[in-house]
Amino acid sequence: MFPSFSDPSSLCRASATPNGYFLLLLIIYVLIINSTACSNGNCQVLESCSSVTDCGPGLYCGNCPAMGKNQPICTRGQATIPTTIINGLPFNKYSWLMTHNAFSIVDAPPLPGVQRITFYNQEDTVTNQLRNGVRGLMLDMYDFENDIWLCHSFRGQCYNFTAFQPAINTLKEVETFLSQNPSEIVTIIIEDYVHTPKGLTNLFTNAGLDKYWFPVSKMPRKGEDWLTVTEMVQENHRLLVFTSIASKEADEGIAYQWRYMVENESGDGGVVRGSCPNRKESQPLNSKSASLFLQNSFPTFPVESDSCKEHSAVLGDLVGTCYKAAGNVMPNFLAVNFYMRSDGGGVFDVLDRMNGQTLCGCSTVTACQAGAPFGTCKNVAVSNTTQTANAFGSFSGSVQLSGSASTIQFPNILYFYLLLFSFLLLQL
Repeated sequence: MFPSFSDPSSLCRASATPNGYFLLLLIIYVLIINSTACSNGNCQVLESCSSVTDCGPGLYCGNCPAMGKNQPICTRGQATIPTTIINGLPFNKYSWLMTHNAFSIVDAPPLPGVQRITFYNQEDTVTNQLRNGVRGLMLDMYDFENDIWLCHSFRGQCYNFTAFQPAINTLKEVETFLSQNPSEIVTIIIEDYVHTPKGLTNLFTNAGLDKYWFPVSKMPRKGEDWLTVTEMVQENHRLLVFTSIASKEADEGIAYQWRYMVENESGDGGVVRGSCPNRKESQPLNSKSASLFLQNSFPTFPVESDSCKEHSAVLGDLVGTCYKAAGNVMPNFLAVNFYMRSDGGGVFDVLDRMNGQTLCGCSTVTACQAGAPFGTCKNVAVSNTTQTANAFGSFSGSVQLSGSASTIQFPNILYFYLLLFSFLLLQL
């Protein structure tokens, strides 16, 4: 269903010759060709790089030591926006990237004088996430300091050492994005610990998001198709908000999440190969009474350096398993930690395959052709020619990674050994 990501490698062979000087000239020629063939923004996905400027738009120079892949390669950092290729279908026909705990950002400053003690799940701002093609945000909201805050906490209570910032700050980022991109749709899923009466209603209104609100009255309750993305844009119903508290649907008009979507187990239970159990609050994944499907694909304890491995071939396998568990229904949201980290194509390639299969019957969404019969596909290579959001004139969010991974600049060890080998030959 979802083939493993390829791991191409190049082999450099030199035929034996008694003339060491000739071999040296040949090696130098090869080095020159290699150094000029891929640099200055010309390198594509999976091609070797030495700095971020080597890679093309929507890519960054990174590696995956967790898989033993220490050589930096150009790695995808942006999603393809499927509606730029196949538009006008019901919202539930598309698959979107969702960030788990989108607010829990590695470098987010703690409260003054407080050492934050919590887990982190992302590495760049919510604004940058949206620009890079993320269309779903998981947010944990709490009553805290006479306001509503985003916290990554426990036991239903926010503490100063688990707090991030007032929720309105992040919601204003969403409002800015929606106002600047009038054809885009964003979904927010709230892990809800807010007990202030009308607290969420006032919060979203104060953030200026009420004008984008998709009303509960228009949400399908019996598994029917949603409005088309075209209709949602025309009516400006471009923000879907779900809460984990059922009573708020009647009290505040905020949709109760598991009335409209099914969801697999989160944490370690959701990333076991060959298994895709439903979350206990959710209906069975193959239920026909809910028309949205959220797949969680992240471990209980997030580790930045391991996430590139989690977003390798195993992710495609997990999606395939959940697809079958849901009765051959593709997930609409794929929720992950550290979404940009991978061994090449990562979550972006997987989403391209998901959308390609659903929207046009092709191996990748970049092979889809608007207006063509289902199954009519362009001839594109899935692994190394996948176009990013930039290629369709959409977004240009920069790739922001924390720590040394942001711009990995290793000396090219191959060049070093070739020159050393040449020097030894000259001594013979």
